[in-house]
Amino acid sequence: MGRFSWRSQRKGIPTEPALLAAAAEHPGGSVAEIDSAYIDDPNGYVPPEAIRGAWLVDGSGKLTGEYQENPRHGAPQDDFGKLTEPDHWLGWLGDDPAAAVRKGIEESLRAQVADAVVEWIKILETPRFLTAGRQHSENAQAMLVTRAALAAPFALSVRTAQHGRSVLLGVFSWAAVDLSPPGVRKDRHWFDLNVELDWAGERLEGRMYEIGGEGRTTER
Repeated sequence: MGRFSWRSQRKGIPTEPALLAAAAEHPGGSVAEIDSAYIDDPNGYVPPEAIRGAWLVDGSGKLTGEYQENPRHGAPQDDFGKLTEPDHWLGWLGDDPAAAVRKGIEESLRAQVADAVVEWIKILETPRFLTAGRQHSENAQAMLVTRAALAAPFALSVRTAQHGRSVLLGVFSWAAVDLSPPGVRKDRHWFDLNVELDWAGERLEGRMYEIGGEGRTTER
């Protein structure tokens, strides 16, 4: 699907040269209309809600005149489904893991720019999860979790007074150690821009053990 950031009245077949050129590049497909109220760069990451709709293109690369409205069009919303849907224990993040991760991302951004305001965050893939623990002293069948970590790939929109709105892609990583008493829990965040999940995942175990604390058995 091609992308086009131009608002049309959508009466008949549009004649805007850039739109016709985009259609010619996508024969048999469609050209999406991006709502510039939510996205400044239609060539970067575009959340589904920022797509107004799409013009259909025939096999010869010409507009058919048919336009499909996007029922999801509107202000982009948070999406943490890829974080919370997998059957993985996230108790170390509290009662609301999505809210905890959002807060961690916001804190990472505000550590760099104090007035950063996050408009929306989407977790793009199932994160990499790690847990580590030690055998329970009173129950040989039980394991006490002492360390945990995750690496979550994201897209987000952030506003600052100096730079306006920016759409960022990257991976947010979080590790916590000494989750079981008597240690004092320690947490650390990493906010890596423009990296792949595999890159962050390869570093996750090392980062988790950099912090210190107990834990011998690691599970992926």
